Amino acid sequence: MGEEFDALVREFERFQQATKQADERLAGYAGMQEEITAVTATVQSPDRSVTVTAGPGGSVRGIDLTDAALRLNPKTLSGTIMSTLQQAVAAAARQQAAVVQRYVGSDMNILDQVLETQSEMLGVPVAQLRGESVAPAPVEDDGDFSNDSIFRRGDR
Repeated sequence: MGEEFDALVREFERFQQATKQADERLAGYAGMQEEITAVTATVQSPDRSVTVTAGPGGSVRGIDLTDAALRLNPKTLSGTIMSTLQQAVAAAARQQAAVVQRYVGSDMNILDQVLETQSEMLGVPVAQLRGESVAPAPVEDDGDFSNDSIFRRGDR
């Protein structure tokens, strides 16, 4: 009877450990969901006339056009918007995949799958996609010049 009781105790301890691990994993997934919700990627067109900000799940959070963009012919403008939009959505998807990858660990190669799919769709090598960094969102001019210098920078 002592051995049976010990076996039941061990089984109960394994059950408690499994429950604890499940709770920890669920808490982690809640954190993952928060991180995914915060994903944003901002991309500018090569001529800097179009800026698109995308979020998780292919959502578009903003499209900004400069005066130069408005001087483009309609076909060129729509092509520039679409290209920039695709790049921003793809960058957000890579960020989202990287978040998921961190939470699921090496069990699944989520990020690699996304990179391979995007490589095929966009006609861009995986290595280039892996190395792309997303430009931070442009800072709006708030009229505060306290951090500006009166001296001209050499790159202007």
